[in-house]
Amino acid sequence: MQVSLENTANLERRLTVSLPADRLEGVVGNRLRELARTANIKGFRKGKVPTKVIEQRFGAQVRNEAFGELVRESLGEAIRQQDLKLAGNPDIQAEPQGDGGEIRYTATFEIVPDFGTIDPAKLEIERVSSSIEESDIDAMIETLRQQRRQWEDVERAAEPGDMAQVETFAETASARVPAEGVERGATVIGSNVMFPALESRLAGMKAGDQAQVEVTFPDNWRVAELAGQPAKVTLKVTRVAAARLPEVDEAFIKSFGIKSGKLEVFRKEVRSNLERELKGNLMQRLRAEVASKLVAAYKDVELPPRLIDAEARSMAANATQQARQQGQANLGFEAAQFMDAARNRVAAALLVGEVARQNELRLDNKRLTETLQLIASTYEDPAQVVELYRNDANLMAGLRNRVMEEQVIDWIAERAQSTAKTMSFAELMRPAA
Repeated sequence: MQVSLENTANLERRLTVSLPADRLEGVVGNRLRELARTANIKGFRKGKVPTKVIEQRFGAQVRNEAFGELVRESLGEAIRQQDLKLAGNPDIQAEPQGDGGEIRYTATFEIVPDFGTIDPAKLEIERVSSSIEESDIDAMIETLRQQRRQWEDVERAAEPGDMAQVETFAETASARVPAEGVERGATVIGSNVMFPALESRLAGMKAGDQAQVEVTFPDNWRVAELAGQPAKVTLKVTRVAAARLPEVDEAFIKSFGIKSGKLEVFRKEVRSNLERELKGNLMQRLRAEVASKLVAAYKDVELPPRLIDAEARSMAANATQQARQQGQANLGFEAAQFMDAARNRVAAALLVGEVARQNELRLDNKRLTETLQLIASTYEDPAQVVELYRNDANLMAGLRNRVMEEQVIDWIAERAQSTAKTMSFAELMRPAA
């Protein structure tokens, strides 16, 4: 195998690899002969299929598969020879086979920048701690009661917390939405499901009442005809209902899979779920804290531009898909909107990987197993989930990457200069404004 390396940009390299053609032909020949012994082809006895027929039927597929494997093996060997650290997947281009009996291909890729020795002790981070109190369990049980509430019609005026069913239509200077008839829906007053000015107007209205509200919809409103437009919205309340909450009794507890129906068992299960949620949130905060301090410490290091661009395009695509799932089909995002966030993500990932490499950190299989069991415990059949992961290479690869990243984050945090901060569970879980 012959290898040549070119510097095509500060962080871009091109490897040209040449291999003897017989290295590929030997693999192809062996596989075709194996197929000849095992293939079932109509009109031929098993093991008696002529070589020419096998070549015609399977030759192209076998050659492509063998070439792909040969490239993976030889490229890995070439990268090790040149002591390269790749950032992202290489772009492989096969070249026509020459007269000299050689196979040639080029691999263009970006490399990890030189960060030098990364010293976690120079980082200053904030470590948040929290714990589950009895009041947190009470609050969660109240939330579960709210989720199981039933609605009973009332004749009085609607109040915050009531459910109101409404019919609406909106008129702008140029359109009526809908063009004919009304839109029907329901909201719990105070939930902010509806446009705030409309939802707040429902308080004090009874079933059968009608009102008009003048509003200006935001530019990114989910209905394109109303986005950015001043409009007169007509509301008609067709039903007002008050919530009736279930008692925390044996039947209520059993509905959550607690066979005994006992309150103390239920509270223990709720605590376990909250502690799992707390652990995940604390790790997420620590990951973000360590990543932000690492990125800030190496903000002047040049990063692979193609890798950043790919990350930005991926973020834009995900944001667009999420907007469409939320009914905002008119929203679209461009990669340019995510370039700063993409740069931070790429920098954090490369730095965490470099810390692991420099300190020879290895995946803790015990932690991997514990994380898998923790994930599985949130499902009705944990054993089935574990089996699903074990039999899916992509799922397991993603899990290994996650666990390895958490290991490195913990390793860095243990050696950094840290300031402790205690937060209540409710404060910790409150969405950012």
